[in-house]
Amino acid sequence: MHIEEKKEMNQKFESELLKTQIEVQEQTMQTIASDLHDNIGQLLSLTALTLNSINLNEPQRLEKKVTESLNLVNSSIKELRGLAKLMYGEFIVQTGLGNAIKQELDRLKKIGNYKLKVKNNLINIDISSPNKDLIILRLLQEIINNIIKHSEATYLEFSIYIINEKICLNIQDNGIGFDTENEKMKKSGMGLNSMAKRVALINGEILIKSTPSTGTSISIEIPYP
Repeated sequence: MHIEEKKEMNQKFESELLKTQIEVQEQTMQTIASDLHDNIGQLLSLTALTLNSINLNEPQRLEKKVTESLNLVNSSIKELRGLAKLMYGEFIVQTGLGNAIKQELDRLKKIGNYKLKVKNNLINIDISSPNKDLIILRLLQEIINNIIKHSEATYLEFSIYIINEKICLNIQDNGIGFDTENEKMKKSGMGLNSMAKRVALINGEILIKSTPSTGTSISIEIPYP
């Protein structure tokens, strides 16, 4: 019976891990599509507009417009290199969880709607756990997406660190908050049950504190590595 239970637990973990990998890939593709449309597309449109406005009969303005066009092209190249990193299949494993989290928070910062306070002590740490890292990254993505869709917040705090062989994620916002018990009863919505299930799968704990109009606080602790 013990062997069968262990086998069933491993199957559940592998199934959840595959689901998580697919969701991380989907989130990555959404980010790429958004950046291509909003950032790179806009930069290239401005480049084309600037080049089309060049008048060879006005040599005094020619150098300025060419310089502007080169700057726009260089900015486009920089943005494309960032997307290339995202598209690299083993990005999270290769760069480490801290750097993957930094990239997610940089994406949030680029939106420009939030004032962020970030303490990320995982950058360049020497330990890793690829399967756990993937699930932790997806949990963070879910939280960020919930903040964007539901919170109406303007100020966010992220604190990520390791203590006593546990990885700790603390996220706070100043948004409109919600009734946690009511939200847990819903099958869709903010996905609190899904997050709790994933945290439990890697033997972690999650605590969500929120009431309407007071903002939200989320604390996650996971044995690591």
